[in-house]
Amino acid sequence: MKRNLYILLTLLFCTSSVQAQLMQPKTTFTRADTLRGTLTPLRTCYDINYYHLDVKVDIDNKFISGSNEFAFTAMEDFDKLQFDLFENLKVEKVVYKGSDLPFTREFNAVFVTFPNTIRKASKEKFKVYYSGHPVVAKNAPWDGGFIFKKDKSGKPWVSVACQGFGASSWWPNKDHQSDEVDSVLISISAPAGLKSVSNGRLRSINKRPDGYTQFNWFVSNPINNYNVTFYIGDYTNWKDEYQGEKGKLTLDYWALKTDSAVAKPHWDQDVKPMLKCFENWFGPYPFYEDGYKLVHAPHLGMEHQSAVAYGNQFKNGYLGKDLSGSGYGLKFDFIVIHESAHEWFGNNITSKDVADMWIHEGFTNYSETLYTEMQSGKTAGTAYVTGIRNNIENDIPIIGPYGVNKEGSGDMYYKGANLVHIIRQLINNDDKFRAILRGMNKTFYHQTVTTATIENYIAKESGLKLDKIFDQYLRHADIPVLEYKIDNGKLHYRWQSAVKGFDMPLKVSLKKKSFDYIYPGSDWKSTKVASSIGEQEFKIDANFYIAVKNVK
Repeated sequence: MKRNLYILLTLLFCTSSVQAQLMQPKTTFTRADTLRGTLTPLRTCYDINYYHLDVKVDIDNKFISGSNEFAFTAMEDFDKLQFDLFENLKVEKVVYKGSDLPFTREFNAVFVTFPNTIRKASKEKFKVYYSGHPVVAKNAPWDGGFIFKKDKSGKPWVSVACQGFGASSWWPNKDHQSDEVDSVLISISAPAGLKSVSNGRLRSINKRPDGYTQFNWFVSNPINNYNVTFYIGDYTNWKDEYQGEKGKLTLDYWALKTDSAVAKPHWDQDVKPMLKCFENWFGPYPFYEDGYKLVHAPHLGMEHQSAVAYGNQFKNGYLGKDLSGSGYGLKFDFIVIHESAHEWFGNNITSKDVADMWIHEGFTNYSETLYTEMQSGKTAGTAYVTGIRNNIENDIPIIGPYGVNKEGSGDMYYKGANLVHIIRQLINNDDKFRAILRGMNKTFYHQTVTTATIENYIAKESGLKLDKIFDQYLRHADIPVLEYKIDNGKLHYRWQSAVKGFDMPLKVSLKKKSFDYIYPGSDWKSTKVASSIGEQEFKIDANFYIAVKNVK
């Protein structure tokens, strides 16, 4: 899997379009990275309350133009702030109370100066007018940007995928995950004869004098910037509903007219069972007010909040492949399950810094195991989660460097899922494990969090000492090694670990056909084993992702 970057991206990191746009190796960071990734006083001084994004998409010329209104609350006194917009897009003007504001640019950061001090707790707004040719993705969604394609009948099919790459690649905003806007009106103008679908609920459709049609979609829940999106095409729409934990959840399906006949039965197989499974494990769908939409996209997929992007060619598995090698990965459509699970982990609970993206991807990747369990039983779930280990690289730590808009290893997916699975084994009570997953989504409902927040919550609610386990699997590349030997009816064992004092309990076969806990530390310990257990018969419970070394 290390043969080249293409294989790395398409095989190892294929579980989500998120990885596709991140996971680019980088050893040095620039001033531009710091401006994008760091929360400076010019960003923390204001809290975003509302955007009105109004964009016209000129498909023929691959050109966009429009505006975005920022409504904010001042968190302190200030007279200057930063917003973000890629430098290939032109800021036409910034208007505040009817007057143009002076601004300067440094890379993709724009600095606006106000004529008077904006006082703490005051609510203000300004509007940015802009235009230009957005970056066109070379191989969406892996590299990020606009996607201009044609459907089977030759009609335009356009969208954008920008996680990691940056929402500021196509619209001006405060481009940092820590500050989710409370609500947003997304107005997308598309050429006549085409429909535009965005997040939230459709408020109105307006015919413009230039022949374009404006579609106005309103999102009433907090949303992170990379989730704000649109899809333009010759779409057909059908509706359904799901009786969920909070009542009636509206379901909207948008497929190209050329593919609607195959889309409907294919999507029907997984969407309602998925919602039933995830509401059971994670709690109510987090965005009842905005509904659930599945939208046919001209790229593989993305967890666009309340408008999930789907491009898996109406196949089970990942483009017809089983990422686990267990056979169970072909029993569901990977993109429907994985990207929808992000509504809970990634969209409801969002990491403040992309360095902590494992919070999104580890739990979401584990959702596939839970769905497999629901379909085929617990043994099948174990086969799935252990099977995906073949995709783990153990190259660099899962947590990335903070403050420079950089994630850690792509192992945040498969290794992250196996970390969650280990914690489930240690809790050893599925009712309690389920309560913790539901409790996370309730406690951190519509919030941004850090790794420390999640670690502390799970440790507190489980009653377990998990700090060294989190350190080992999140902050170090290697997995722990159990060293052991068996002689004279005794098992001798200890951990070799990058974490000092690593002491994770472990289930092993001390007698045939059963597993018992041992409690290794960094020093050798020993315990009796059945006479029938020798070097060949000794086994580790497969639910624990570790390395094993016989040191006899």
